Amino acid sequence: MKRSKINQVIRDMEALIREHRFELPPFAYWTPEDWKKAGPEYDELRDNKLGWDITDFGLGKFDEVGFSLFTIRNGNKLNPEKYPKPYAEKLLMLYEGQSASMHYHVSKMEDIINRGGNDVYITVYNGAPDMTRLSTEVTVFSDGKKEIVPAGTKVRLAPGQSITITPYLYHDFQVPETGGSVLLGEVSMCNDDDNDNFFLDKAVGRFPAIEEDEAPYRLLCTDYAIVQNQADLGGNVR
Repeated sequence: MKRSKINQVIRDMEALIREHRFELPPFAYWTPEDWKKAGPEYDELRDNKLGWDITDFGLGKFDEVGFSLFTIRNGNKLNPEKYPKPYAEKLLMLYEGQSASMHYHVSKMEDIINRGGNDVYITVYNGAPDMTRLSTEVTVFSDGKKEIVPAGTKVRLAPGQSITITPYLYHDFQVPETGGSVLLGEVSMCNDDDNDNFFLDKAVGRFPAIEEDEAPYRLLCTDYAIVQNQADLGGNVR
């Protein structure tokens, strides 16, 4: 994925967030130089991958299959003594006509909330521990309502509506071809994107390879280690 595309997507998501009057924390607006100057007092941001996260799932067709995220807060399942928060919070954006790949989580339960803009459709299937997608009926919890639906049901979330995603529940995201972008919220148990995303399509990956065709506008959460190494070595940030 080209850095220029990532930069534009972040600008678009910032505009959508402003449109819906959600305020981001200060580190959302840091430049690469700001990150270079940030000392160990900000290790929680780096260690828990807080911040911007733009992905094409390694498929190279972001406009069709992609996701834009900002992680506001998170604990750390691998280091709970240092970071004991058992919860996480994110904002997510999908453009009109965009989808996100089908996957489930083993450890994380989450609520996905439509915070504004377009509708979003979430297709649900039960999954097995061996990653098999099952044809059994699915129990859906949405805004206090429990419902049993057939496998493969597309659950529509209009602005203000939400759905609970339980462990081993396969789900994807699809936005209509018209109607603009959608801003989603995620409130969940502690998030571990490195180890707790299981994609139905084995070709899918969680983070993109980046082609550096221009300087970063904002750093992604996967950029922090590179910039920190440059700072430790006294080098320059591109």
